Amino acid sequence: MSEPGLSAIMSERRQLINLAYRLLGSLAEAEDAVQETYTRWYALSAQQRAAIAAPGAWLTTVAGRICLDLLGSARARRERYVGEWIPEPLPEPTEWGTGRPGATADPADRVTLDESVNMAFLVVLESMTPAERVAFILHDVFRYPFADVAEIVGRTPAACRKLASSARRRIRAARAPASPAAEQARVVRDFKRAWEAKDIRALIGLLDPDATAIADGGGLASAELRPLEGGERVARACVEIAARLSDMTLVESTVNGQPGLVGRLNGVTVTVYAFAVADGRITHIWAIRNPEKLRPWTAGA
Repeated sequence: MSEPGLSAIMSERRQLINLAYRLLGSLAEAEDAVQETYTRWYALSAQQRAAIAAPGAWLTTVAGRICLDLLGSARARRERYVGEWIPEPLPEPTEWGTGRPGATADPADRVTLDESVNMAFLVVLESMTPAERVAFILHDVFRYPFADVAEIVGRTPAACRKLASSARRRIRAARAPASPAAEQARVVRDFKRAWEAKDIRALIGLLDPDATAIADGGGLASAELRPLEGGERVARACVEIAARLSDMTLVESTVNGQPGLVGRLNGVTVTVYAFAVADGRITHIWAIRNPEKLRPWTAGA
């Protein structure tokens, strides 16, 4: 058996990035995990590489194990994180690599945006154990059989089936009825206009009474350290931000595949806002301000 060529091996990179981002919630960590995967591949001898019948499966297995290890250590790191930790937001793929804010150089690093990367979904994934998350993503999102999942997680197929089932219950318990995309876009657009006008009554009307806003500054940008709860409280905070940051412009954008907003100062992205909308009202706002998490939005700015 001959050793697979470079192009065949590197063609797996896009799939590996997609998998690792969903497992880790961070594009930067996903890129590191995939880089480590390829490092291990090329650490094998030519004879060892040639003996691997399915290089793509080998790379996926190694990447999955690396991500599983990283998820275990991430819990400890996030306990020390300053304030709330929110998954890293992603721009529309068409904006990547265009030289515009939100550009990244390598098309292979683009993540395919679908329901499994919207912010609400990723936040629920954060509540899972590492094994639950890996089993669920590999089986339910990427359709790997439980026999293959078991090899990655280091448990029996039956145990992995239970892990995925437990993860599904978490998803169902946390998921509100999704509003149609057009309605989400309309609500976010109306929210933007009310925010720019500092119209607190309109903002309150667009927010669910139990709405929650969570900001992530990571100690590198100013942000509330704890969630803001209650529609009126969130609305008043928005008005305060609009008054304090009068030079900030709000731009409608796609955030993790759903309608969102981008806050820019002097043309530089300083905040990305993701939303969850149910029954015509905003139930959650996630404001990502940590500049390290805004790299895909600021490269080329």
